[in-house]
Amino acid sequence: MNSIEELYSLKDKVALITGGSRGLGREMALAFAKAGADIIIVSRKLESCEEVAKEVEELGGKAYPYACHVGRWDEINKLVDDVYLKFDKVDILVNNAGMSPLYESLTDVNERMWDSVLSLNLKGPFRLSALVGERMSEGDGGSIINVSSIAAVRPTPIEVPYSAAKAGLNILTVGLAAAYGPKVRVNCIMPGPFLTDISKAWDDNVMNKFKKDAFLERAGEPHEIIGAALYLASDASSYTTGSVMSVDGGYLL
Repeated sequence: MNSIEELYSLKDKVALITGGSRGLGREMALAFAKAGADIIIVSRKLESCEEVAKEVEELGGKAYPYACHVGRWDEINKLVDDVYLKFDKVDILVNNAGMSPLYESLTDVNERMWDSVLSLNLKGPFRLSALVGERMSEGDGGSIINVSSIAAVRPTPIEVPYSAAKAGLNILTVGLAAAYGPKVRVNCIMPGPFLTDISKAWDDNVMNKFKKDAFLERAGEPHEIIGAALYLASDASSYTTGSVMSVDGGYLL
């Protein structure tokens, strides 16, 4: 049996994280770097990726900042080609990029908004997972981690398109696990409310709802995603695939 340190080590691994420039993605990027991985930080703004890349390099890892709109398949195709040209492999893929634009009512959700939400939250992860998962399966295997949301199973009227996309991502997780096993493990983290940038728009009513509805009576701090992410990325989860793991402070129960 490996030691605990060996189980959670990501030494010599390459991790690609979409939405890696801020919030939960940034926390995972820095944690994986501390565990020994080289990190590809992907988001739409290169400057933001470069800022996190500097933090990764300060931790002793290699970093590759990359601007890509994950909802566009032509950009995803180029991303994968460029990454494999530079690193020759991806051991860990984290589909974390997402968006949930505000709207006044459901009739205000126009076709463009609907398509953009589904593209970034579902269509993109499918394509990226297919391209990387196939190469993982033909190589030494790997781990794919999808980042969903409790909105997938507990939707509210203000996030219906987002909820639909994340519910699809939960199902996609199981289908990909079946498609690329046994060499590739595919799992999903389903976070509850976290105090990332989006939380700056929450008023006291929202915060009080978390205190009322969650067993831990609060929203999560960004660093509290690290335990689940590191578990699923590492050999510690060698017998875990096709799972959807809630990290929500007891909000769903």
